[in-house]
Amino acid sequence: MQVGIDQIGLFTPDKYVDMVDLANARKQDPNKFLVGIGQREMSVADITQDAVSMGINATLKFIDKIDKNKVGLLIFGTESSIDQSKSASLFVKTALKLKPEVRTFEVKEACFGLTAALMMARDFVRVHPEQTAIVIGSDIARYGVNTAGEVTQGAGSVAMLIKADPSILALNNGHSAYSEDINDFWRPNYSRTALVDGKYSTQVYLDFFKKTYTDYKKQKGLKTSDFDAITYHLPFTKMGMKANNIAIEGQDQATMIKLERSFAAAKQLSSRVGNIYTASLYMSLLSLLENGELPAGSLIGLFSYGSGAMAEFYSGKLVEGYEKQIDPTADQAMLDRRKKLTVKQYEDVFNTALLDPEDGLELTSDDEVGTWYFAGTKDHIRQYRVKE
Repeated sequence: MQVGIDQIGLFTPDKYVDMVDLANARKQDPNKFLVGIGQREMSVADITQDAVSMGINATLKFIDKIDKNKVGLLIFGTESSIDQSKSASLFVKTALKLKPEVRTFEVKEACFGLTAALMMARDFVRVHPEQTAIVIGSDIARYGVNTAGEVTQGAGSVAMLIKADPSILALNNGHSAYSEDINDFWRPNYSRTALVDGKYSTQVYLDFFKKTYTDYKKQKGLKTSDFDAITYHLPFTKMGMKANNIAIEGQDQATMIKLERSFAAAKQLSSRVGNIYTASLYMSLLSLLENGELPAGSLIGLFSYGSGAMAEFYSGKLVEGYEKQIDPTADQAMLDRRKKLTVKQYEDVFNTALLDPEDGLELTSDDEVGTWYFAGTKDHIRQYRVKE
């Protein structure tokens, strides 16, 4: 029995800042951001969008296509949690009107959270093949205005349906995992913005990629040339390119060209949305499917990394007809409908979103009709509504 990804949905908020504008405001050469970091645009979440609302909106992209009665598990991976106790998944479950028998909880390990959710969902479906599972990664990457990490911020969510006999990607057995207790990136409870040692984190990311990728190939008896594409966790696209360069080093020209082209396709969404932590790898996968030209049966490697640090490499094969399950036109339209902010507007939106609204103050959204949003707190209970 094959188990894997049957549906995938992406959501990002309706505002963005252009990297050229940001570079000019910070008195930097725009190519430092465009080429050196590899980013073109950065989605910005205002105070009405948080991990929960974005997770709801991402799942709504496919919820009407599935049998909700078969959903037996809902896992929410995030490092932008809105409560120290209550799971974000419970808010999502209510908004989606899923049955009360669904097992649901939240997981955390930096950007590895959605991969952890996916692996648990895969195992759940293997034991309960008549049921399906929804996994969500949803995050707002915040380092602060005019900080070294500012250009690697972003906001968004990816939701996936995991089931037997999937329609998009069948997951292969086996994986290679590696972890160490290190401090390359973290966010204390008292801080709304993350702390990061950028150069150290990049080096750890690349070291963990070498370890897991080499071990996985050895386990499975694979060569680099066997992969039709490798997708990466992309906190910024240049980091993934560095890993891809390691993968293709010393390979024949055909393999190098193949994996360079697939990476170019896989980075497109990230270059416009920015860093979305737990969902970044899976936005890369979606970008590959929407912008690449891979046939059914293609072998795709996936490298997941979460600071602190945890990494995993695994693979899957594209299912016949996977193209029918994705909608690149709709995702392009979602990005194009975003409102471009001036740098001053972006700074105001960003700093306002760092503050908790006064309890009892009702927030309203300026996003499209049908979009779920955070409407403030009532008696210190978070309220979520849909734009009418």
